[in-house]
Amino acid sequence: MDLFSNDSNEIINLLPYEGVANYHGKILKQSEAEAYFDCLLKTIEWQHDEIVIYGKRIITKREVAWYGDEPYLYTYSNTTKQARIFTKELWELKKIVEDASGATFNSCLLNLYHSGEEGMSWHSDDEACFGHNATIASLSLGAERKFSFKHKKTKQTASVILENGSLLVMKDATQTNWLHSLPKSVTVGKARINLTFRRMILVG
Repeated sequence: MDLFSNDSNEIINLLPYEGVANYHGKILKQSEAEAYFDCLLKTIEWQHDEIVIYGKRIITKREVAWYGDEPYLYTYSNTTKQARIFTKELWELKKIVEDASGATFNSCLLNLYHSGEEGMSWHSDDEACFGHNATIASLSLGAERKFSFKHKKTKQTASVILENGSLLVMKDATQTNWLHSLPKSVTVGKARINLTFRRMILVG
């Protein structure tokens, strides 16, 4: 599927089958997106991500932060993080995203990419703590970046340009059947903040 931007505010499902990835386009005004970007850049307690691959601990260039309405524990890539409590701005953005998506969330993983030299390789957000066929809402602030999907079996791909202030909602069987990635790009010199709102499922 060709890359595109969505300036019409029409909700578009990027996936042809076995999943739903609704691109809502821009849900924030330019001034709002810029203001939230500047605020989050300064107030979020960013840390370089640590992941363990084949027993080797790797420190990433990108920075991350894990927040929630409670201090949830979240384990991925063989590391565990404890959530900090939502800031005022994160509560505001959560409400905006919930109103646009029709879903409810209790946590948020934030990623800070300093430039196009930082990205994310193919993966699925299919951890058991989010339940089966979880809904994940991704809000983009800052630099526009390409975002891609690849079907796990057929290898068919689909991509979109995520605009500043835009919302992408992945739900239903998306994480089961599709991988997604943020490819690196040497032409992107500006930073991007990505907020992925999720709903933790508490067990026991």
